[in-house]
Amino acid sequence: MKFNKPGNKKAVLALLVIITIAIMFFIPIKQAVVFEYQNKGKVIAYFPIKEDRTFKIKYTHSIHLTDVVESYTITEDGSIKLFELMYEDFAIGMPENASDGETFEQKDGKYYIKNMKRVFPSFDLRLGKVRANHRLILQGEEYVLADYIEPGTWVRIKAKKINLFEVLKGVNILGK
Repeated sequence: MKFNKPGNKKAVLALLVIITIAIMFFIPIKQAVVFEYQNKGKVIAYFPIKEDRTFKIKYTHSIHLTDVVESYTITEDGSIKLFELMYEDFAIGMPENASDGETFEQKDGKYYIKNMKRVFPSFDLRLGKVRANHRLILQGEEYVLADYIEPGTWVRIKAKKINLFEVLKGVNILGK
């Protein structure tokens, strides 16, 4: 094939543009916290990580029917750190005190475990079907996860860079 013919130059240029766009479509570009199908790795929903690297997951405990709030931050290496737990009842499944290095507080009828340093590469969550009403709290706004993910779905939550394909296929919880 001779490249000095005008038709050949246009074809080669068009092919290079197509290849470049295809490559860009699959290169991870956006830092986000993603909710993936646990056993497939397919992004269902996400929210972009910007300057504020914290988020909370709030749910109604299935036994004592009071709210529990878990507070997380994204570490510099992309792990997820649980740094605070708030709950309203010592019933089954809730801690009665803080672990080493953590602090336990009671304030306004709620219990707090603070200064937690529990770090995970990811964590799994089965989105509640009946009572849990899992909610994501970002910058003071609550987002009901069942609006984005089918209740009963087992998801893996992790921080990662996602590509343009995943951005288009997943649901941006912030809607931006």
